[in-house]
Amino acid sequence: MKPQLTIRNLVKSYDGIYNALDGVSMEVCQGDFVILLGLSGSGKSTLLRCINRLVEPTDGEIYFEDQDIRKLKGTSLRHYRREIGMVFQQFNLVKNMSVIGNVLTGRLGYQGLLERYSSQDWENARLNLQKVGLSEYEQRKVKQLSGGQQQRVGIARALMQNPKLILADEPVASLDPATADSVMQYLGKINAEGITVICSLHFLSLAKRYGTRVFALKEGKVAFEGHVDEIDNHKFKQIYGEDAKEI
Repeated sequence: MKPQLTIRNLVKSYDGIYNALDGVSMEVCQGDFVILLGLSGSGKSTLLRCINRLVEPTDGEIYFEDQDIRKLKGTSLRHYRREIGMVFQQFNLVKNMSVIGNVLTGRLGYQGLLERYSSQDWENARLNLQKVGLSEYEQRKVKQLSGGQQQRVGIARALMQNPKLILADEPVASLDPATADSVMQYLGKINAEGITVICSLHFLSLAKRYGTRVFALKEGKVAFEGHVDEIDNHKFKQIYGEDAKEI
């Protein structure tokens, strides 16, 4: 199968001295559920932000469906970003706005700030809230929701873009284990519908449960690439260090 996303020798330096990403290459096929593993500071978040150009790479290539992403500017970059949904660790929601109002903001890439949402937008927002099990909360303010519920609002907002790819940047890092598993289940359901997911995690147990492929980063380099079941105790310690223990 031809890759949907191709990254070659990607480098990112914030200070011109240290490389947060140091020659990272990867291929992702449509429908993959890719898990990024690695310690904090290994380059996971930087990689995700380079993919959607929230961060400008220093060197290397990024191709999405044969399009050279690094050459995109203006309208073409905005159109590309519409196809890439982003789910953040800290949710990035408007806390005093209603749940459905936050979900509708996922359509802002398709219209001007002063344009009204269409009846189809409202219908899709309610459908996406239903997908993440929050239909009865649509008029509630986000600040009244639990962390897990807020993350599900973030997923529903990302779905409003009709994305081809969802990037989830440690979406369960601030959640308790049961809630984290629940959020990952919703990402798994979305992936089962054919949407590619790249999700950074700290927990190998969740990676084994939901991922189809794994890329592990260490100090900005690819430390492992393959199926999650191939990560034995030796590879685990190579990724996380000799003193690390799986939780």
